[in-house]
Amino acid sequence: MTYTILWPAVRWEAPHDIEQSSIAPDGEMHIYEDFDSIPDDMWAAADAVVTVQDVPVEHRAKLDNCRIVVKTAVGFDNLDIAGWGELGIPVCNVPDYGTQEVADHALALMLSLVRCIPMHHRRLDEDPIKHWTPAHNPYARRLSTSVCGIVGLGRIGSAFALRAKALGMDVVCFDPNKPNGSDLALGIRRVRSIEELFAQSDVVSVHVPLSEETTNLINADVLAHAKQDLILINSARGPVVDVDALHDAMKSGRVRAAGLDVLPEEPPDLERPLLRAWVNGDDWLQDRLLITPHSAFSTPESVHDMRYKGGEVAMRYLKEGVLENCVNSQFIAERRT
Repeated sequence: MTYTILWPAVRWEAPHDIEQSSIAPDGEMHIYEDFDSIPDDMWAAADAVVTVQDVPVEHRAKLDNCRIVVKTAVGFDNLDIAGWGELGIPVCNVPDYGTQEVADHALALMLSLVRCIPMHHRRLDEDPIKHWTPAHNPYARRLSTSVCGIVGLGRIGSAFALRAKALGMDVVCFDPNKPNGSDLALGIRRVRSIEELFAQSDVVSVHVPLSEETTNLINADVLAHAKQDLILINSARGPVVDVDALHDAMKSGRVRAAGLDVLPEEPPDLERPLLRAWVNGDDWLQDRLLITPHSAFSTPESVHDMRYKGGEVAMRYLKEGVLENCVNSQFIAERRT
């Protein structure tokens, strides 16, 4: 039996040999650059949809045979998982393509700030003779005597915990959704409130998905509990951190520095006070804010996995009935057959 796999609004340029190999030999690949260019008979024929963006409602009604939707990324907050559930269609994500990369990137942001690398680079670029000052490390700290707090002990949070432990840090986590003993399996400590985590941590790294519960999870109240001179790292989702509250905490000196790979709006809203100060080069923020363009996930290897695993997850369900990484099971009364 041959299965029709539809990639609408595909984000990757040709060739699409990775996608083709992921569904071989029983899958037939159909790739389109946008939703509206897909003929009605193709929507009707699709056994699976592999996508990054959600399918508009007007096109969902045309999916007569679709049995699974796969989001080729970890986050699925931009998909109407309840709506797909009402249609009896499971939505799955690809949570394992960039685990190592994001953990590495969070670590790189932390190390860059702890070792004052942005400051040294800027000063040496200005005047390599005048600013050759090896002992001038105003934000530096010894990692083996520092506490590293982790918000969210999922795949990436756990990977980051192991990296921080390898540096000799005292690692503590907060994750109310993880069962007891998850911390012990990694040889780290656990606290029962996010305020407690911030109060004792020298560095906090955020690793939670975006949801109603996690939007602005790191807010003014939480930052008010921060240990003096905290360094905050966010490589999860931008809206998890209230960047306006972060601006105030950094300007007051409570938070020493921040490394952000994600922002509430992307590309950034430069009218936000923190980002305006960053773009303007305000003296008080100099060398304290490190921003990267949501690039933590990206390596050639992770991009390959992202592109391959989407088709692989779809085909395993269609051929074997094995459903992996379903994120909307609570909304499905009866799966479509």
